[in-house]
Amino acid sequence: MPITLVNPTGLPTVDVYRQVSVATGSKLVFLAGQVAWDADGATVGAGDLAAQVERCYLNVGTALAGVGASFDDVAKLTVYVVDWTPDKMPLLLEGIARAAASLGVTPVPPGTLIGVASLDVPEHLVEVEATAVLD
Repeated sequence: MPITLVNPTGLPTVDVYRQVSVATGSKLVFLAGQVAWDADGATVGAGDLAAQVERCYLNVGTALAGVGASFDDVAKLTVYVVDWTPDKMPLLLEGIARAAASLGVTPVPPGTLIGVASLDVPEHLVEVEATAVLD
């Protein structure tokens, strides 16, 4: 496996993800940001942050599978959330947990959460992009 997830001593341990990923593969995979679209381009979970987070992660899983990869190969995630405030964290974590359970991913790779004013269309509340490494 080209990715090893680590929580180094001296940093907080977070249940849902690891602080560091170490990549040893040779092929980089960059995914476009995934939003809460189904295969036909219809928005899933309008107005429901947890449902949209779940769908974004499932779409990342689908994109990875399309190039012969999985979440085991993801070195880093970036999550963009519209009008982010800390009180939205439980919904974000709920969506991640549901997607992780469906995908069999534990823990998820390290990530960065960025609050944004808006995304591509008003219905989208979240977007997730990934960088993966393959052997």
